[in-house]
Amino acid sequence: MSLYSVVVPVYNSEHTLDELYGRLRKVFDETMKEPFELILVDDSSRDNSYDKMQMLHQKDHRVKIIQMAKNFGQHPALLCGFHYATGDYVITMDDDLQHPPEEIPKLAAVIKERSDVDVIIAKYEGRKHNVIRRLGTRVSVYATSKMLNKDPNLEITSFRLMRKFIVDAILQMNVRLPQIGNLLVQTSNRIINVTVHHDERKYGKSGYTFRRLMRDLIYDITTHSALPLIIVRDIGIISFFASILLGIFYLVRYFVYGVSVEGFTTLVLLLVAYSGLSLLGIGVIGQYLMNILNESRKMPNYIERRKEL
Repeated sequence: MSLYSVVVPVYNSEHTLDELYGRLRKVFDETMKEPFELILVDDSSRDNSYDKMQMLHQKDHRVKIIQMAKNFGQHPALLCGFHYATGDYVITMDDDLQHPPEEIPKLAAVIKERSDVDVIIAKYEGRKHNVIRRLGTRVSVYATSKMLNKDPNLEITSFRLMRKFIVDAILQMNVRLPQIGNLLVQTSNRIINVTVHHDERKYGKSGYTFRRLMRDLIYDITTHSALPLIIVRDIGIISFFASILLGIFYLVRYFVYGVSVEGFTTLVLLLVAYSGLSLLGIGVIGQYLMNILNESRKMPNYIERRKEL
């Protein structure tokens, strides 16, 4: 028999935790008949989520609970939970019941059959996310496939099943603002998708706003790629050669036709354009320098406030 560690980041989910626990217990105790532990990490919820987590821990000591000192985000919460995972396999899933626990046996069956697979990532059949979340996911998949040389057909979601050594490898990486999906791609190329059902969100709304998706995308790009610097560099090279050609054109026109250079408006527009481009280049370099500075500070990705294991 294999022990499964289910790690769930929790944020304002007091209404879903009872059902999530009950369905997980039924899946492992009755369907799979395999031992499991549930690791709930409260990411500084504003409701009574931690009180509900304490009740579940008192009811079943297979439920481990940790509370973070502040809201650090989903990925740091997962890293926190990974430190307390003792299972042969580690599962990550959301707390909003959009990831059906009943789909876990499908993932488990595949990874036990496929010794050549290290990670299984759920691919949603009939994704129930909103338009912004779906758009952000598509952009993120395209960007990470380019930056990390990832298979563009491999979908990255937060519903995963991993072998324990993969989780141990991730814990050894000292990365600020970690993205678990990106770390997985950098850890192993033995990752596959398995199609699962995706449920509607029962309570509340997703915390993945357009602003947050854009922030994460910019961070990913400036952390894993030099693409913005390359774009600014190429624009500079093109502009340099364009200025030479324009200078030759004006010089020929002056000697052949005797026409002097005119166009004060054009000059102003060019100055404004290139000034803006210069400031953009400085801003891009500043973003990279800030990433380097933040990495060098070695600030913790999360701080635990209390725990009951």
